[in-house]
Amino acid sequence: MSKTTINSIRARRVWDSRGHPTVEVEVSTAGGATGRAIAPAGASTGAGEAVDLRDGGAAFAGLDVQCAISGVRERIAPALIGMDAEDQAAIDGRMIEIDGTPNMASLGGNASIATSMATLHCAAAAHDLPLWRYLAGDRDPPHLPLPEVQIFGGGAHAERRVDIQDFMVVPVGADDYHQALEWVADVYRAAGALMSESGRRVGVADEGGFWPVFDTNEEAIEILVRAIEQSGRKPGQEIAISLDIAASEFNEDGRYSLSCDGIKLGTDAFSELILKWLRLYPIVAVEDPLAEDDLVGLAAFTSRAGSTVQVVADDAAVTSETRIRAAAAAGACNAFLMKPNQVGTVTGARAALEAAREVGWGAIISARSGETEDVTIVHMAVGWGIEQLKVGSFARSERMAKWNEGLRIADVAPCGAALPPADRFLWSAA
Repeated sequence: MSKTTINSIRARRVWDSRGHPTVEVEVSTAGGATGRAIAPAGASTGAGEAVDLRDGGAAFAGLDVQCAISGVRERIAPALIGMDAEDQAAIDGRMIEIDGTPNMASLGGNASIATSMATLHCAAAAHDLPLWRYLAGDRDPPHLPLPEVQIFGGGAHAERRVDIQDFMVVPVGADDYHQALEWVADVYRAAGALMSESGRRVGVADEGGFWPVFDTNEEAIEILVRAIEQSGRKPGQEIAISLDIAASEFNEDGRYSLSCDGIKLGTDAFSELILKWLRLYPIVAVEDPLAEDDLVGLAAFTSRAGSTVQVVADDAAVTSETRIRAAAAAGACNAFLMKPNQVGTVTGARAALEAAREVGWGAIISARSGETEDVTIVHMAVGWGIEQLKVGSFARSERMAKWNEGLRIADVAPCGAALPPADRFLWSAA
């Protein structure tokens, strides 16, 4: 028996940042190595992503995960014990085979991703390596990821007080990871002060950003620009803006209902509105600008906007190699948001990343609205050379655990705290 042979798999219910149940899995090997991981959960979800297995019924609003945990204990563990923890593809393939559905509905994507990531951690521990180094292999990581940080939360993250889901900052001009976080901290404080002064500061959104009251969606962008300026940074040159429109959430039959603005717009008019924002404000990325199933509209939007900004597919891609290739073939989008739990396995997430690189897309690895202290995605960002990291805001421990893990990696990684080249992230009004 090899020291990396799996000899134990345990599962338990833990709690995420919204107080919802989720799945934690521990995988151990014959050599004594152990890996642990926790499944996150999204609020705004794409139609094609792996589904969480929830119990239904009265307990915890139907969100309990005892069925998923039983599946780990009774179906996954017996199948994986005796397999090699280093053979990630075989581990993940076995779970997909056991599940037998196209979206992990039988085992639950929450059970499979927790098991998959725990196995990955276990394999790294068996080699006495930090996960980022295990993933990088013989290649030195080229950089730390550029942070993308929510300042205002809206949409499904904040009871739709504003329609746009995330108003984020990207410290494009920072010299290194340390400075990037320092600048974000200044913007976060400045935004809070502006909100308090104007009486618009209401609470905290799911991902730690301010839960604001605005009269229009565009007002949120205007206030964010003011916060950047008040922090002492130059909008577009030092700190730029990224928006997650999450358009599928307020699209019905091809019309987009902006309740904050009191208007309904067709695809062309809604595209024109976002394009206007791209001209007026220092926005370098826009995520899900149109509904996930509107590849024609997304292609037209990308044709007009894609040379100056990242047009990011989240719901349209759901970390699926197949969907990324289809969107790219249609000319829709030029980057994707990687969320490993959308596909349910580490292997599937890696396949999506490789597909994106083959078609010339950028990649942003992302947390979910329901998060925990799990920091796996930070190690994936560094080990796999992903250039951007989105984990929510600059508040709440489930978010800060990930930003802080980046600082720890920066202390020991060969690249230090270096960020990817900033040229392609700089804003141009043209």
